[in-house]
Amino acid sequence: MSLLRVENLSIAFGGVKAVDGVGFEVSEGEVFTIIGPNGAGKTTVFNLISRIYPPTSGRMLFGDTALERVAPHRVAGLGIARTFQNIELFEHATVLDNLLIGRHCHRATGLLAELFFLPKVREAELADREAVEKVIDLLDLAHYREARVAGLPYGVRKVVELARALAVRPKLLLLDEPSSGLNTEETDDMVWWIRDIKEELGITVLMIEHDMSLVGRVSDRVLALNYGKVIASGTPAEVQGHPEVIEAYLGA
Repeated sequence: MSLLRVENLSIAFGGVKAVDGVGFEVSEGEVFTIIGPNGAGKTTVFNLISRIYPPTSGRMLFGDTALERVAPHRVAGLGIARTFQNIELFEHATVLDNLLIGRHCHRATGLLAELFFLPKVREAELADREAVEKVIDLLDLAHYREARVAGLPYGVRKVVELARALAVRPKLLLLDEPSSGLNTEETDDMVWWIRDIKEELGITVLMIEHDMSLVGRVSDRVLALNYGKVIASGTPAEVQGHPEVIEAYLGA
């Protein structure tokens, strides 16, 4: 069953089409990966799905919801969370506080209830803390729970950003180059976590990735972009062996 369907998606910046008629479907429970050389339009596709940019044309259906009609601040509440190519965390807050921020979209308590810390607010706080602690256990972050993000190694911060996205309790998780800047051991850990996210948590993953080893180990299907257009799609092996993909990476 299709969870996300993208149809003829396009956006232009100053007359240059960064994404040009892109279409694909992501099925529930799969890891779907977008690859392509730098400047191919991969992150722009993510920015369109998460509503940072409005599309020039095309449709994005998340279930029965037309994402192009959804306000950006409503996207997380629909069940879409993401990480960023450049880590976006509150560096002077603790790991725990960063993860609790990921729970904000689920809070239904009003201003007065929050001001007087009514019982329903206390219940919500406990539920948020319980959800966050489960993510901390899953990603082995207990040692860093009270640490400030600014003092953490890069690899740990990448995991914290993943944890904050999982705290949203998403149906669809957008991972923008999750292995970027990681060493071999950290990349191996990321492989296992992506598998656990899919198999244990039942979360659908849409990923951008340059590390073709990681792509081959976790992806069910792959889409290749170049100059904003789709040049190949299929299994990891089919796409990696496609002549246009080889030419895009290595030249004619």
